[in-house]
Amino acid sequence: MSENKFIDKNHARLEDQKQVMEQIDDDGVCPFCEENLAKYHKKEIIEQGDYWLLTENQWPYDNTLNHYLVIYKEHIEHINDLSPEAGRELIELFQLASKKGHIKGGGLTMRFGVPNEDGNYGSTVTHLHAHLIEPDLSAGEKVKFKIGHPNNID
Repeated sequence: MSENKFIDKNHARLEDQKQVMEQIDDDGVCPFCEENLAKYHKKEIIEQGDYWLLTENQWPYDNTLNHYLVIYKEHIEHINDLSPEAGRELIELFQLASKKGHIKGGGLTMRFGVPNEDGNYGSTVTHLHAHLIEPDLSAGEKVKFKIGHPNNID
């Protein structure tokens, strides 16, 4: 686990992602908090609601056609801190992304939980965010979404 409690560099997959994570670690900030997002996340913000913002994933998972992120606007790390209204808006933003990307099918995913000395739950960033992923069925491979300790996930 990083010295920066907002990230876990062990989950970074790509070389340029690792470089950005090193900078975030040095800066000691949360990269998904609104005041920091534009410094590290280079994809445009597609839509903003009252609770969430929608963007494309800067480092989409292998074997995807579309990979969107919906990032909570305030810094929280657990779903228990969400209001029912925030949950409704999350689904509405997923629907908007699905229409924008002409997504035929896919999956919705979210990791949550405060990290401890053993690491976090599989995410590079602990700030609550969710994924909409459309797999590339022609790739012949599954999209892998990791949940768990970095030493125990493939």
